[in-house]
Amino acid sequence: MIDETETTMPSRARPPRGVAMAGLAVAMFLVVLDSAMVNLAGATIREDLALSATGLTVVVSSYLVAFAGLLLLGGRLADVLGGRRVFMAGMAVYLAASVVCATAPDGTVLTAGRIGQGIGAAALMPAALSLVLALYPSPAERTRAVGLWGAVAGAGSLVGVFLGGTLTDLLGWESVFWAPVPFGIAGAIVVWVSTPATPGRPGPFDLVGAVTITLGIAAVTFGTSTASEAGWGSPGAIGGLSVGLASLAAFVIAERRSAHPLVPLGVFRRRPVVAANLMVLLVGGTLTSMFFFLPQYQQEVLGMSPLATGMSQLPIAAMIIVGSVAAPVLSKRLGLAHAQPISLAVLLAGILWLAVDPTDAGFSVSLAGAFTLIGAGLGLALVGATTMGVRDSGGGESGLLSGLINASQQVGGAVGLAVVAGIAIRAAGAGGDIAYTTAFLGQAGLIGIALALSLVPSSNARTAAVAAAR
Repeated sequence: MIDETETTMPSRARPPRGVAMAGLAVAMFLVVLDSAMVNLAGATIREDLALSATGLTVVVSSYLVAFAGLLLLGGRLADVLGGRRVFMAGMAVYLAASVVCATAPDGTVLTAGRIGQGIGAAALMPAALSLVLALYPSPAERTRAVGLWGAVAGAGSLVGVFLGGTLTDLLGWESVFWAPVPFGIAGAIVVWVSTPATPGRPGPFDLVGAVTITLGIAAVTFGTSTASEAGWGSPGAIGGLSVGLASLAAFVIAERRSAHPLVPLGVFRRRPVVAANLMVLLVGGTLTSMFFFLPQYQQEVLGMSPLATGMSQLPIAAMIIVGSVAAPVLSKRLGLAHAQPISLAVLLAGILWLAVDPTDAGFSVSLAGAFTLIGAGLGLALVGATTMGVRDSGGGESGLLSGLINASQQVGGAVGLAVVAGIAIRAAGAGGDIAYTTAFLGQAGLIGIALALSLVPSSNARTAAVAAAR
């Protein structure tokens, strides 16, 4: 159960959970909305700011490096300082950075703004999810709440792919960074008014752990991102990976010695938590690279406009919502141990369909079929893995486990994008183009690994199935 200092309030002071949930869901909606719109505007940004394919990858990766590197710290700060306080601070940083992006005159300023967005998102996302877990303390309630959380992500994608293409066509790419600002302000007001204040767990803070894990994750994601542009043997890639791995080793040593560790290493002895985070990492790599390459493929190869590209991706976003809503039902009927492989198999089938799709211009029924499977698989797989990773959080762990899941998705996104981009760009030759079929097959490889992982028997499978049925 969640620590009583975070959840126990006089009944007359507790706001309606639905109102609080709506305000918190804006955070997920906002971040996914913005990412979807930026992906749709990517080709236009690249042309307007004269960026290369690798330059646009840096713009995307800079956000992921900051986001992934600070997520665990953001999650732990939500536990220590209180979820609502950290949420509000993160939202303020995110919105300020969005304004910087909207007014960026070149790639350097845009990259700086994206780093700021990553910092803000790293605070507000785990804080929002930890507050959701505090609102819904029982395993069954959490399964449903996480399903709704995933549906909100799908809604963000749905609106994002529509608005991204529409705004880019009508008002220019800058508008995709202005659009989230009113959503963020509205969400912050609702959270401040309706969400219970959480005093957190004051006490000693593991500064050494915070520094080493932040540096470690950020350096590893930077190194892999640099590798896609300059190669795995480049100084940036080698330096980033070396610093990252050394920092992660120092983090493990520090956590073993700390009386108040940032991340108690005991959580990694829980097989469902480890399996869930590995699957989220692989799905995150697929998700990020898919929505980086797919809009460019549709615009550069199939000759579609940004608006047409966004409209054609509506089936993906709609099916993410359907899959997210269906995931708790599937888990209840089959148990997570059986539901998760089915979810990943659906996603893998959709990606392979996309890789061999014969469409050579515009949109087609065949592409719509691939998009439908991809969206359903993403919704099912992410909700299932997230539920597995956070459902059993106990006293003061909600921010930690939320941060772990979010960090896994973003680290997977940065590493997956770097690996797939490196392979796809090199497969296209020296012209700076992208071999899109190679990129899609690389994504299928990531999901194939996740599917194999989900089939590994777990001693906790029966317990998870029983808990999901409660």
